[in-house]
Amino acid sequence: MISDPIFYLFSIPAVLIFGISKGGFGGNIAVISVLLMTFIMSPTQAAAILLPILCVMDLFVVWTYRGMYDPLSLKILLPGAMAGILIGYLTVDLLDDDAMRIIIGVISLVFCLNAWLKWPPGAGQKHNRASGTLLGTASGFISFSIHAGGLPFSIYLLPKRIEPLLFAGTAGIFFAVVNYVKLIPYYHLGQLTTDNLWLSLTLMPLAPIGVKVGHYLVKRINTKLFYQIAYFFLFAVGVKLLFEGLGIL
Repeated sequence: MISDPIFYLFSIPAVLIFGISKGGFGGNIAVISVLLMTFIMSPTQAAAILLPILCVMDLFVVWTYRGMYDPLSLKILLPGAMAGILIGYLTVDLLDDDAMRIIIGVISLVFCLNAWLKWPPGAGQKHNRASGTLLGTASGFISFSIHAGGLPFSIYLLPKRIEPLLFAGTAGIFFAVVNYVKLIPYYHLGQLTTDNLWLSLTLMPLAPIGVKVGHYLVKRINTKLFYQIAYFFLFAVGVKLLFEGLGIL
């Protein structure tokens, strides 16, 4: 596969897009990376190849945004995320990808419409341990399955309207913890094979490039534009996942 130009045609943009999203620019576009990879391989193999690359990206993100994070958000979201990873591991043979896409898509669309219509006023602006734990669990579960945990994470954190750099730094620490924990069940499931790790290593040099581009972009746009872009990508990905789950795409 390494000598196949089609592999690079899809995998290079996929890794760069994931890096840009991890760098803090439109984090919800990361799910597009997995979708691109599935054009040339199974979703399971795509997730396995991407995970080591994401772990390397996480190191660059945490260093880039060092000292910039919201500790309360992490305290609320991370315990649920660990539970979500465990649920994903225990139910790996029972997962229905289409049902998951439909659920994520519907939640994303409802969330975006709620934000744009501004009803009810002030919804989600304050921290809530119950909703945070639920969305953290969803993020861990979906991240384990298709590396798309940014959707529930954004649903919880976007209404808080924190500064873009603080948002990116919080996401960086959250997903660094999530991805490194995911290495354990991925290993036990036999997904980190020599062939997959070799493909990961081939694409690894793209990791810091994507993160740097994302960091460059997020520093040069204002807060209002940042959230307009984030909500746009969240809505677009929600439509994409919903249609895929329903078999329309």
